Amino acid sequence: MIDHAHDLASVRDATHRLLTAVAELDNALVSEPSRLPGWSRGHVLAHLARNADALVNVLEGRPMYASADARDADIERDASRPLDVHLTDLRDSAARFQETGAAPADWSRTVELRNGVTDSASRVPFRRWIEVELHHVDLGVGYELEDLPEEFVERETGFLAERFAGHPEVPPTHLTDGTRAWSTGRRDTTSPEVTVTGPAPDLLGWLCGRRDGGGLTVTGGSLPALPPL
Repeated sequence: MIDHAHDLASVRDATHRLLTAVAELDNALVSEPSRLPGWSRGHVLAHLARNADALVNVLEGRPMYASADARDADIERDASRPLDVHLTDLRDSAARFQETGAAPADWSRTVELRNGVTDSASRVPFRRWIEVELHHVDLGVGYELEDLPEEFVERETGFLAERFAGHPEVPPTHLTDGTRAWSTGRRDTTSPEVTVTGPAPDLLGWLCGRRDGGGLTVTGGSLPALPPL
């Protein structure tokens, strides 16, 4: 059972960590490249602010973004802003998301995200938690996958394993950090199962495209090539 109130609190805590780290930057550092190809740190911060507002739209029954082009244009427009403007926007958009999440609602209802993707409203706070945590890592300011909360790492690994489950381009794959295990990829009995083992942060990093899998051990085949998220 998804606990949306718990996840909203986790989003609040993750946002506090993010804001504390970003406040240590300056305008020059914000304009430097992030770890995401083609994006400065300012692009990442602009995306985080606009994503909070987009998820408010989702919870209130509106389209997540007006269009893909409008989403990209808003990020480009806001990326070059001074640090203090980024911080204010991040705080204000985060507050709007928390306020919307605190309003009485039917959390069992189905909502629509981008590209026709649907999900339970109760999972929207977790989706926001993903955005805040992983993009904090993408900023390249000293917050690494190893610093992510253990609960988040376990749940996001399971979330991504579920996302790739049944994908025709991913062979049947068993994932384990030595304690926990997940299954993903095609569900068939004609292909041998590949087993991927490694520390939880490396497993997550590979699944979410932040690491190349170099820290993982693979048996039964080669490391599967994962499609883009």
